[in-house]
Amino acid sequence: MSIFIIAEIGINHNGDIEVAKRLIDVAKNSGADAVKFQKRTVELVYSKEILDVPRESPWGTTTREQKLGLEFEKKEYDEINRYCKEKGIDWFASAWDIESQKFLRQFDCKYNKVASAMIVFEDLLKEIASEGKHTFISTGMSEFKHIDRAVEIFKSKNCPFELMHCLATYPMDDEDANLSCIKTLKERYKCDVGYSGHEVGLAVSYAAAALGISSLERHITLSRAMYGSDQASSVEPNGFHQLIGAVRKIEKAIGDGYKTISDKEVPIAKKLRAHIPFEASR
Repeated sequence: MSIFIIAEIGINHNGDIEVAKRLIDVAKNSGADAVKFQKRTVELVYSKEILDVPRESPWGTTTREQKLGLEFEKKEYDEINRYCKEKGIDWFASAWDIESQKFLRQFDCKYNKVASAMIVFEDLLKEIASEGKHTFISTGMSEFKHIDRAVEIFKSKNCPFELMHCLATYPMDDEDANLSCIKTLKERYKCDVGYSGHEVGLAVSYAAAALGISSLERHITLSRAMYGSDQASSVEPNGFHQLIGAVRKIEKAIGDGYKTISDKEVPIAKKLRAHIPFEASR
C-alpha cells in the first residue's frame, strides 16, 4: 500500500485565497494525494479575553483581528472545493470546534482529521466519528489514556481511522521525534499509523517512511519567511517535491523482506561463480 501523502496548508495561506491556490498547485505538481486546511469558529475556539489581547499583525492590532484575518469562510471554501476538483486533488480540513465540523459537511470531503490539540475534545471526536469517514488522528500532546479513549470512540461508531505519530512543537527538534512510537502505536492499537511531522528538513520524514507508515503529513509554504506561526516548520515547494520523490523511492526499496536470488542477480552470479564447482555454487 502506497503512503498517503498530505500537504498541510493549514493557515499558511494567510487569509489569501490566491496563496491557497498556489499551495494547492504545489501539492498537486509534487504528487501529493491531498491537501488539508484548518477550520475554526474564532469566537468558540478563543475566549474574549484572549481575542482582546493586543497583537500586531497584517490585519490589525488585536488577536481577534489576527485570528479572523487568517480564517477562511464559505466563499473561500467554495473556491477551494472548486479548484481542487479542477486540479484533481482531494482536500479536507481539521475542525477545531463542533460548528466548524458541521460547516465542513456541506463539501462532502472523503476524509476527516483530528488535530493533536483536539484529541482530548471528546464531543468533537464523537461528532467526527458519526460521519463514518476515514479519519486521520494526530497524537501530539497526548498520552496513551487519551489515544485509548479516541480509539474507543471511533471503534464504537465503526468509523475507519488511522493514528498519526506526532510531536506538536513548531518546529520540532530532530532529537524529539521518537519515531519508535510508530511501532509502539501499531502494536498497541493494531491499526495503520502515519506520521505528521513539524521538523525542519526532510531526513526525519524519510526515516518515518522507511518504518512503514501508512500516511505522511507535512506543512507546506511558499516561503518559510512568510508571516505565520507554522511557516518555520513548513516545507517550501522545491523541498516538498524532493520529499515526495524520495518517499516513493523508499517505498520501492523496502521490498517484502524475503531473501532470495533476484532474477537480475542470476547472470551476475553465473559469471562471478563460474570457477566454482557446479554443486557448490547452487
